[in-house]
Amino acid sequence: MTSTSRAFHLAASGGALHLTQRNRDVTQPTPQQVLIRIGAASLNYRDLLTLQDTASNRDGLIPLSDGAGTVVAVGSGVSRWKVGDRVSANFFPTWQGGPFSPVALATALGGGQTDGMLSEYVLADAASLVAVPEHLSLAEAATLPCAAVTAWHALFERGHLQPGETVLVQGTGGVALFGLQLATAHGAKVIVTSSSDAKLARARAMGAWKTINYKTQPAWDAAALDLTEGQGVDHILELGGPDTYNRSISAIAPGGRIAQIGVLTGFASQPNILPLQFKNASIDGICVGSVQHFERLNQFLATHRIHPVIDKTFAFDDAPAAYEHLKSAAHFGKVVIDLS
Repeated sequence: MTSTSRAFHLAASGGALHLTQRNRDVTQPTPQQVLIRIGAASLNYRDLLTLQDTASNRDGLIPLSDGAGTVVAVGSGVSRWKVGDRVSANFFPTWQGGPFSPVALATALGGGQTDGMLSEYVLADAASLVAVPEHLSLAEAATLPCAAVTAWHALFERGHLQPGETVLVQGTGGVALFGLQLATAHGAKVIVTSSSDAKLARARAMGAWKTINYKTQPAWDAAALDLTEGQGVDHILELGGPDTYNRSISAIAPGGRIAQIGVLTGFASQPNILPLQFKNASIDGICVGSVQHFERLNQFLATHRIHPVIDKTFAFDDAPAAYEHLKSAAHFGKVVIDLS
């Protein structure tokens, strides 16, 4: 094993953060840690926000919350993992299970002060790890920690999704497509919105029940009500933010649940929530999930042999290009960086 590791860091320059590649020493694990050789990492919209946020993210931070790799060394107190195991780290390393604690926010990988996965070697707390499902490659597993766990948490842990219920997902990014795959496998009927007919065709090929092009049908909430014969949608993955929130409230069914997840159109959502009262509907704030959520997600993926959708894979040295591809919003599914 090499004594140095290549990694990308966020370097502050000219009032902005930029990706820069450096070598760093590989540190051996403490008694409760595991050293992982990362095989692949993936990007989320959060990573674009991190790159823009000089106030919250330290100079030199290693970005990306999502990665998967192989254990190459274990600490003296670790019994669950052994060299050769394929693992992923949870987005929140300190949220093992049970109720969420705001303390976990400061430990989120790849943001603030906590280094992430865009490195050949990563040290992780043994308790923060989950096993990679046998049917998945490391590249596929690298797409799961943020987007897939978020969709699982929203639909199954909090939403208690039932077969036959309706689900609406906004767009064709990571959370949306995982929502489509998980809900469809569970027997739910999924509506997908997008501004691209080509992407909607691909969504239908993946099992989407109905699709809505919000460019040609700007009142997509009315379209969703028509598709459900006026009943509304039982579950909505609210990924847009200010530009979509009121339409989500309009489209939700009586007793339905809106999972508040995304900020694609900004952070200033001020929707009129009064209609929720007269629908007896709910909003669930969803911020990724726990190690236990991740483990249950992986069991579901293995049972249903679900493979994540990878839009494009970039070489490690081309990580900046991966960011640009995600920023273009041309992707369908996840953007992956290969470190193998």
